[in-house]
Amino acid sequence: MRFYYRLICVVFFVAPFLSIAKQDSTVQILEQVFSTKGKIEQKKIERLALLKKRLSQEPSLTGRLDLARELILAYRKYQVDSAIHYTQLYRQMGEQRADSLVINQANFYLASLYSSTGKFIEAENLLRSVNRTALAKELVPAYFEAYTAFSSHYGQSSNNEQYFKLSERYRDSLLVLLPDTSLQHRVALATKYLYHNREAEAEKILQGLLIKTNDSHPERGLIAYLLGLMYKNKDDMEQAMYYFSLSAISDIKHVVKDNASLQSLAQCYNSKGDVDKAYQFIQAAINDAAFCNIRYRSLENSSFYGIINASFQEKELAQKRALRQNLIVISLLSVFLVIALFFLYNQVKKIRRARMELHLANAELKKLNDQLLQSNNRLSESNHIKEEYIAQFFDICSSYIDKIDEQRKLLLKRFAQKQYDDINKILKSQDVVKNELDELYRNFDIIFLNLYPSFIEDFNQLLRDEERISLKDGELLNTELRIFALIRLGITDSTKIASFLRYSLRTVYNYRVKVRGKVSGSKDKFEDKIRGIGEIRSY
Repeated sequence: MRFYYRLICVVFFVAPFLSIAKQDSTVQILEQVFSTKGKIEQKKIERLALLKKRLSQEPSLTGRLDLARELILAYRKYQVDSAIHYTQLYRQMGEQRADSLVINQANFYLASLYSSTGKFIEAENLLRSVNRTALAKELVPAYFEAYTAFSSHYGQSSNNEQYFKLSERYRDSLLVLLPDTSLQHRVALATKYLYHNREAEAEKILQGLLIKTNDSHPERGLIAYLLGLMYKNKDDMEQAMYYFSLSAISDIKHVVKDNASLQSLAQCYNSKGDVDKAYQFIQAAINDAAFCNIRYRSLENSSFYGIINASFQEKELAQKRALRQNLIVISLLSVFLVIALFFLYNQVKKIRRARMELHLANAELKKLNDQLLQSNNRLSESNHIKEEYIAQFFDICSSYIDKIDEQRKLLLKRFAQKQYDDINKILKSQDVVKNELDELYRNFDIIFLNLYPSFIEDFNQLLRDEERISLKDGELLNTELRIFALIRLGITDSTKIASFLRYSLRTVYNYRVKVRGKVSGSKDKFEDKIRGIGEIRSY
């Protein structure tokens, strides 16, 4: 009894955890394979290029037929248009050799390819052109397989129940012809059971096939997909996602663009509320269907894309609202900080003023002339202090604005990546702003010189010969030229110029005075002449 009790405990308590671990492992493998999807496809492209090169160099018709058929099989689940091209070539070579076997085989290939791209009239005409009674015995299964695919594709496109039933009848005929032990027969039989809601029988067949196959078998993707579909119909999303993931892994490894696994995974993730994964997989499914040119896949994907995209957009809006709230909080904190700095600045001024008054109160009385001189000195010193504090205030404001700018950039970048712990570290970096300022000034130089290409030459014409400005290698404008470039643009206020160039007001003023001292003509009209550079004059 103890043995059976322990066995029951294992089944009911341990088994679910093993199942979850198995699913998590499969999801991780899918993520790894999905990340290498481009490299896997590149290998297929190289293989296709090699086959095409061999086809162009093959002298014998038989060898070319074999290579063309190999290209058809390689392209039909990858890129339908190319598969159609090589199928048509395959049929032409069969007509050259008057080989009815090759011609009929090509017609069956073309019919299936046409129906998958929505060319139902062409597909039906091809199938009707085949004489069933004169058909070679080995091609009869292909005949019924082509009709099954045509009826299924047309039924999905038109949502016509009659064609689904017709597809089942053709599948029944195909099952009669296929060997019972063949993989194709067992997959077709499992599909039939699923269509008739005989899920237990279908699962028994599919689970047996899944055990016997691995990722080297292209059919594994379809087997796993049918199992996933069965569990999805039972609303068992965990099991459905596990089998859809197995199917997607197989499809990606075999570069199957005509797949349903990614679309089904997107639906499962969307139902679980994982919108990012759902959007990633539905976008990949849409891209695959568009590349492969599978009409019914594109129709299926488009019907689900709107739902998933709406959820994705809603999540983005929620993130933006959260970001907006954070920015509001930061802005309020910034305002409080500015107010605090303002009060601190006033307190410093009051302390300095109190010290000055105390010093004046303790100073000895001087003669009237000395007092006047001291008063003048104090006034001059006061003006100097005001200028110094104003400059410091602007410097603090500029520095603070830079910090806000860094915080904003940090939030935009790190919030999107959910790397909240790295925010404090990145805020200390000044490299980004410096690089942006250098880039700003360089862009300003380029745009300005494009507008006024003769500015430097005309500017030098206004200076004495020995005072003309020569630029260093790599410079477009230097500081002096950039100040007067802003004046040429109508920005004559030194404060605005200093703010733009990140110089002090005194520095800008000194530059302006220094350049005015180099003028060859009238200094009073110098800046008017600067503003006239580049103007169109009538003669």
